[in-house]
Order: sequence, then structure tokens, then C-alpha cells
Amino acid sequence: MLWLLNGAVFYIMIFATGHWQRLVPMSWDFFPSALSVMIQYLSLDWPIDNGWVAYNSLQVIAYFITVFIAGPLAMLTGLGMSPVLSTRFKRISSALSIQTARSLHFLVMVWFLFFIVMHVTLVFTTGMRENLNYMYASRSDDSWLGFWVFAASMVIVTVGWVAATPFTLRHPRAVQRIGYALIGPMQRLFEHIDAKPGQYAEKDISPYLWHNGKYPETDEYRALYENNFADYRLRIAGLVDNSVDLDLTQLRALPHHEQITQHFCIQGWSGIAKWGGVSMQTIVDLVKPKSEVQWVVFYSLGDGPDGGIYYDAHPIEQMSYHLTMLAYDMNDEPLDYGHGAPLRLRNEVQLGFKQVKWLKGVEFVEDFSQVGGGYGGYNQDHEFFGYRQTI
Repeated sequence: MLWLLNGAVFYIMIFATGHWQRLVPMSWDFFPSALSVMIQYLSLDWPIDNGWVAYNSLQVIAYFITVFIAGPLAMLTGLGMSPVLSTRFKRISSALSIQTARSLHFLVMVWFLFFIVMHVTLVFTTGMRENLNYMYASRSDDSWLGFWVFAASMVIVTVGWVAATPFTLRHPRAVQRIGYALIGPMQRLFEHIDAKPGQYAEKDISPYLWHNGKYPETDEYRALYENNFADYRLRIAGLVDNSVDLDLTQLRALPHHEQITQHFCIQGWSGIAKWGGVSMQTIVDLVKPKSEVQWVVFYSLGDGPDGGIYYDAHPIEQMSYHLTMLAYDMNDEPLDYGHGAPLRLRNEVQLGFKQVKWLKGVEFVEDFSQVGGGYGGYNQDHEFFGYRQTI
């Protein structure tokens, strides 16, 4: 967000002052001239010019690419990696997929690194004191003032950089709150938006959908699995009028819900699958939550990687969304072990780590501060994810 703000201020200033004209090649002659300048640089025979008055042709092209191509492309590909935009703008994301955006974003980063290294190298090798005076002291002589201002600023940056690591290790929650303060206002604009069904068809189903997470290894789950889940019961309780224990036969007897949706993992991969099961709205209608309920907590039969039961909390309002369900089928087959057998959550406005697999129970609560570590989910407790992970 700070990078985008800095870029916005920069654009305003270059267009308000007319400086943009120094950054745009005005004729085709710039390109053969730039090749000549590049040969001079590579031969270490620096071209004689005054970059503070007029950039040479190679500088103009480099600045043009950085300011008018790489900068906007960094922003657009960053947005292109967002699942929320992928699901909202299907026509665009079909042509410019998340993986394409990710690859382009990486190449843009490589360009920025190359540009920075070359830029700093030339600042120091083509009249260091004069250049630093222009940049740091607003003067045009060869005194050492600009250098010492630059050196002091680098000391401050280095001290801050070195100090940041022990601070983040000692105060991770403070860093988390600071980070959310920066991105939260923008993120909240996209939160709690009901995803719509029908964006994907059977032809879009991925040939293979990854599964990950720590698999259940308890005696309880092993016994259920070996008995084909005949003794499985889903406990739904908490602040409700009608607590229930449902076996798979009872779950399958409830009104059937089906959807084809895209799964987004926080690790970066995605896949499309067809899910069959029970809408969470049906569950809500069955158990009748009390008015004070704000969150629904889903508990797994499996433990998290650091030990302790895996769980996650979801806002009560998302339980009435079209694409929030308890799935017992995947691609017209019963869920397999890796994908969460016998039952898993699908809440399609949330990232993959919140889609609790191997469901054991569902609890309707007013507040999740007393559940687990109190941060709204196993990963949030252990890895400092924010509970607001709506996509």
C-alpha cells in the first residue's frame, strides 16, 4: 500500500511539472542511439553527458520501461494474483490466469532489481559526489555534504532493518496488527461478498486437485475409516435451539446441494472441483442459532502440524451464502482420505486453509476468543494468519 501511495504521488508530480516528457522516447531514433550508448557503457567508456539536464537515450528507455510499464504492470499483476478478482472477473482471469499473473509479477521484480543495481552502480561510478549532492543536498558541486547525508540515511536504514528481525520475533502480534492497519481498509472493501454459483462448468474441472495439510492419525479416525465411517457422527451444537448428531445417512437425506468452484490455497496454487453435500443454510435452519451468535467454529478429526486439534472460525453471515456447504462428495465420488473424508467444509469466499477437512463437529459461538489460542483458527494461532481471510 505504501509503494502504491508513493507511486501515485510520483505520477501526480511528473505530470504536474511536465517532467514526464523527459521519460518518454519521442522518436524512433532513441532506439539505435540507445544501442550505441549501451556499447559505450559495456566498454566502460562512459558517455559524456549531463543526466541532470537531459537523459541519454538509454536512460530514457530504461526510465520509460520502469515508470510506465513495469510500475503499472507490478500493480496489475499483483491484483491478478488475487482470488477475489479471479472469481469476480472470470472473462479476464480465464485469459490472464493467476499463474500467468504470478509469472509476470516475478519478471517485473527481476526488472526492478536489475534497474536498481544498474542505477546505483552508475550513480557511484559517474561522479559520485556530484550525483549525491544533487540527490541528497540539493546542490551542484563536488563537496562531500551529499555523501555524508546519504551515509547517515543508510545507517538509519541498516539499523532499522537489523532491529526489525528481533522485534518481529518478540512481538509478532504487534507486527500483525500494524500490517493489517496498512491493508485492512482496502481488504474490507472486498470482504463478505457472496460468491455467485454457475461460474464454472464440468468442462472446467481440474484433472487433479492437490490436497495437503496434516492427515488424521488418531485411533478415533483410524477406527472410523476402517469401518467405512458407519459410526461417524457430526456433532452440531453451541448457542443453538436444536443440537444434533448426524451420521452420514442422515446428512445425505438432507436436501442435496451441488456446486463447481475453484479452490485457492494460500501457498499459491488453485484447482476446480465439483462438490456435493449439504448447504450450510440447511444446517442453520435445522439447528436454529440464537441471536447472539457471531461465529461458527468447525473442528477437525485431525491435528494441526504443531499438535492440537485443527479448527477454524467463520462469520455467521457467511453460512447463508450460496456457496457455503458441508461436502461429502467430490467429482461425483465420496470424499477420499486426502480430501477430507467423510465430510469437509466448503466456504468459497475463504482461502483453502480455512476449508476444514475431516469434520468432527460444528459449534455456534458468540466469540472465538476462548476457542483454541483465541485468534480464530489453528493457523491463526500458530502462524499469525489474520482471521480475516475472505477472498
